[in-house]
Amino acid sequence: MNKTNLMRYIFVIVFLLITVSGFSQMMGPQDPGNGPQQGDPPIGGGAPVGSGMIIMLSLGMAYGSIKYFELKNKTT
Repeated sequence: MNKTNLMRYIFVIVFLLITVSGFSQMMGPQDPGNGPQQGDPPIGGGAPVGSGMIIMLSLGMAYGSIKYFELKNKTT
C-alpha cells in the first residue's frame, strides 16, 4: 500500500466519522403547544444576524483584495 492510498483511506475514514457524529447532536427544545405569546422571547433566541454578516463580508473583501494584489504582483 503506497502513501497516496493510505492518505486517501485515512481521509475517507475521518470524513465518515465527522459526518456520523454530526447526526448524533441533541435536538433543540420542542415548540410550546400554543406558540409564542406576546412578551415571550422569540423562538431560537434573539441573536443579531446583521452584525455577523457585516463581519463576514468585510473579511471576504479583505481576503479577496489580498489575493488580487498577490496575483497582480506575481504577474508583473
